[in-house]
Amino acid sequence: MGLRAASGGARTHTLDTLVRLHRGLRRPDEPPLRLSVPDGMTAPLGCDAVQVPARFGPLVLPRLPRVGCVYADEAHWWWLVPSDSDYALEWPAPARYATGAVVPEAPHLIHRPDGTLPYTPPIPLYLALCRILGTTPSWSRAVTA
Repeated sequence: MGLRAASGGARTHTLDTLVRLHRGLRRPDEPPLRLSVPDGMTAPLGCDAVQVPARFGPLVLPRLPRVGCVYADEAHWWWLVPSDSDYALEWPAPARYATGAVVPEAPHLIHRPDGTLPYTPPIPLYLALCRILGTTPSWSRAVTA
């Protein structure tokens, strides 16, 4: 896939480049509020977040082998995951993937794991959400032409 450069020559971009360019775009009505990593923890892989309606949060927790930082308010729960955990995954609706852990509200921390890493492993989280929401994981769906 090539994109035309201003000079008229062909310029190719990898899928990673295009994803990162798209992530740089932000709706102007979304304030840049990022979920913070608690003191004493590090996020060497960067942080994104997965948001679900609050009614699903308590159903997800017991299905996870490890739970990282979880934030919540009355309407939503957010799990911190490593950056780019949406690569090649279609998170099932009504889940929402928040690049950079940018969220519209100011939730509070409801779960802090032992140790120094704030992450919930993304694949078990994805599978738990698919199971609870009655969605087939994207890699298991039939391919249509």
